[in-house]
Amino acid sequence: MKCGKADLHRGKFGSNRKKGMNSFNGFYADKKVFVTGSTGFKGSWLCLWLTMLNARVSGYSLQPAPWQPLFSNLGLRHSMKQYDGDVTDSTSLKHALEEASPEIVFHLAAQPLVLESYKNPQATLFTNIQGTVNVLEACRSISSVKAIVVVTTDKCYLNTGALARYRESDSLGGKDPYSASKACAEIVTASYRDSFFLAQKIGVATARAGNVIGGGDFSPNRIVPDSIGLLRNNNPITLRNPKAIRPWQHVLEPLRGYLMLGENLFSAPEAFSSAWNFGPSDDGLRTVQNLAEKICRYWGSGSVVCAQNTSAPHEEKILALDTTKSRISLGWQPYLSFDSAVKETVQWYRDSGKTADIRKFTMDQINRVTQL
Repeated sequence: MKCGKADLHRGKFGSNRKKGMNSFNGFYADKKVFVTGSTGFKGSWLCLWLTMLNARVSGYSLQPAPWQPLFSNLGLRHSMKQYDGDVTDSTSLKHALEEASPEIVFHLAAQPLVLESYKNPQATLFTNIQGTVNVLEACRSISSVKAIVVVTTDKCYLNTGALARYRESDSLGGKDPYSASKACAEIVTASYRDSFFLAQKIGVATARAGNVIGGGDFSPNRIVPDSIGLLRNNNPITLRNPKAIRPWQHVLEPLRGYLMLGENLFSAPEAFSSAWNFGPSDDGLRTVQNLAEKICRYWGSGSVVCAQNTSAPHEEKILALDTTKSRISLGWQPYLSFDSAVKETVQWYRDSGKTADIRKFTMDQINRVTQL
């Protein structure tokens, strides 16, 4: 069933529909899907979910870093086609895309850390901007491609420091190299969409998600993996920016939005080719200190020490997203409360190591959370 312009305000699923969210009513079954950044935190969760939906998944990414074992722990190299490569290598990327011949592309590959962008600004800008250009340029010449979802970030907005939630029509910008690179990726994507893809009837959209938490993230300088590492060693959680307010959401919330967006782009490219926010309700707008204290609660022990570093690189104090458009036009909405998101996250770190089958453990969590 195609979703034309007349259906835009409800999306393919309808504004309140939950039935079939886990299966997407069979849409992804046998679809050829290509995921860049497949070995990363969000990429690994997305690839696993797609294999559960019986999609024919191909991934393109750097080999997993030693400190990021999720892709390997989930056994994904045995259940999908994985291409090892860098998105800045246009030749290798195009070859992989041509061989995979996908119908839907999810571009997640990026340098994803604000603090790392201060240490390596040139690499961050090159990966996040040129990598996006390379994906879009390669897709232009691949006739099988029908929909492209470019994942950016809530930090792509020109942050004024106001409490108001940012809407998709608000100005883009970024004081730190990471935020600036993602704002540029948004502009690049819009340019390719308007200049090339819409004329080819290929759906192209950007997805801006809030601060994502969930099991299996082991990236340095992120609050959840840092906190879990400290708690495991019976050390207090030390916070450098405890009063910063962020839109915390479980990883499966934005991923469900990406999958819904991919389906609707495939069915109605003109209606859904734009930018989309995926963030939590007001309940998820909490300080870093709130999150750390809740992690301790569900871990069962631990303490929090606030030691704000006034010489640390600039990070925005508050960030919030307006998700009205996604709720009305896609029928997407967050299902997990802040408490539930933290509980599911801590449970993964606490209990996944107790089982010999982390893949099944994670699949069970996907099934449970998406059928709430």
